[in-house]
Amino acid sequence: MRRCCQGVGLPCLFKGVGMATPRPPRYLLVFDFDETIVAENSDDSVARAAPGQALPEPLRQSQRQGSYNEYMQRVLAFLGDQGVRAADFKAIYENIPLSPGMPELFQFLSKNHELFEVVLISDANMFGIEAKLRAAGVHSLFRKIFSNPSSFDKRGYLTLGPYHSHKCLDCPANMCKRKILTEYLAERAQEEVEFERVFYVGDGANDFCPSVALTSADVAFPRKGFPMHRMTQEMEKKQPGAFQATVVPWESAAEVARYLQELLKKKC
Repeated sequence: MRRCCQGVGLPCLFKGVGMATPRPPRYLLVFDFDETIVAENSDDSVARAAPGQALPEPLRQSQRQGSYNEYMQRVLAFLGDQGVRAADFKAIYENIPLSPGMPELFQFLSKNHELFEVVLISDANMFGIEAKLRAAGVHSLFRKIFSNPSSFDKRGYLTLGPYHSHKCLDCPANMCKRKILTEYLAERAQEEVEFERVFYVGDGANDFCPSVALTSADVAFPRKGFPMHRMTQEMEKKQPGAFQATVVPWESAAEVARYLQELLKKKC
């Protein structure tokens, strides 16, 4: 159980004579990246650097062979062969538009940074994510970014690797976001940081897996009409009550900001 105020389970909101100043309530806010923070799938966006701004059909068809992470390794190798280098990739990632309302949500988090610990878990790649977050001026909001390792080799090619291995049957071989989230919560608990609530903002099928692990105190924010949203609806129909977290679908991330603002007001 996640608690604050030295384990008594009450919000840390009260100050009194003779009492040590309690730390404020701490919430963990978890973001996905592709089609959540940004309005596109950044793996698709890099195709704009290819000749004719499109990948060859045989390469695109090879997506069906093996893992998606391995497919993206082939895509990046092809782009490297075409002379695409760091500056080209950086420009593409920096210019991917943010999702609707995301600037408002980031502004809210910036104003309330002492209350929210923010992390990002994405099956994209570290170089692209960091390039975009820095360009948007929000990189400093994130305490930790979990994504597939990427770097430029001696040829100047952008290379990609898997994040980790796991035993989850529902996730791609290179990343299980539930494993990352549960390990992060355990790590922070060992550091004596336990969150009153966890908020998860995502869109994809790989965001559904960690959201199933959320408790009844937590909130899942699936992007409306995307796979994560559909999967939460399907679970509720098949197994009512099995999905424990409160579900708050969103079209604009400003709706997430408003929900969190209302929650903070109730704490006052």
